Amino acid sequence: MKHDITPKQRKDLQAKMAKVFKENMKGLRTELQKILVDDMVTAFQNRINVLNRAQAKRSY
Repeated sequence: MKHDITPKQRKDLQAKMAKVFKENMKGLRTELQKILVDDMVTAFQNRINVLNRAQAKRSY
């Protein structure tokens, strides 16, 4: 089962991750910070999808 997040949810998650990792990313240019945050959200979404599939297989 694949569950995609809405564009609004993605934007909200990006904002939250940017806030959490602000101190760690302060040495990066703004453009690179945005790329990194987008990559983190994508990785998080992919991990959730993998875990959901694994859980669905165990349910059968």
